[in-house]
Amino acid sequence: MLEIGECLREARISSGVALKEASNDLNIKEAILENIESGSIGAFKNIYELKEYIQNYAKYLGLDSGKLLDLFNDYLFEYTSKIPIKEIEKKMVEQQKENKEEKVVSPYTKPMKKYSSRYYMIAYIGLILLAIGIVLWSIIQIAM
Repeated sequence: MLEIGECLREARISSGVALKEASNDLNIKEAILENIESGSIGAFKNIYELKEYIQNYAKYLGLDSGKLLDLFNDYLFEYTSKIPIKEIEKKMVEQQKENKEEKVVSPYTKPMKKYSSRYYMIAYIGLILLAIGIVLWSIIQIAM
């Protein structure tokens, strides 16, 4: 990551662009650009955002953004490949437990059961037959 930051810093300085000017042009905070140039990956919570910043910054400076993103991906692979599989599995189990614990079921938050249109059709036919039966029974009572 330090190599990428140095490359961006050297390109910015050689093109005569001040950090504040780049910040204004890219609409990115100066602190973010400083962290990128210094190689401080720990300052970023979202890796995808960091990749986007690097890509935009490289394009702005006229560098090959694809090459820099390849370097960044290689760095990430090297960094993440050193994490033991047991640790990853442990983290996944913890996340699954957290997701299960978050489910709260009460009569007020439990989703209502949805009935199919077939159920409603049978209910409507039953009501129509009941109404016809009542009308026929009424006619028979009046006729007698």
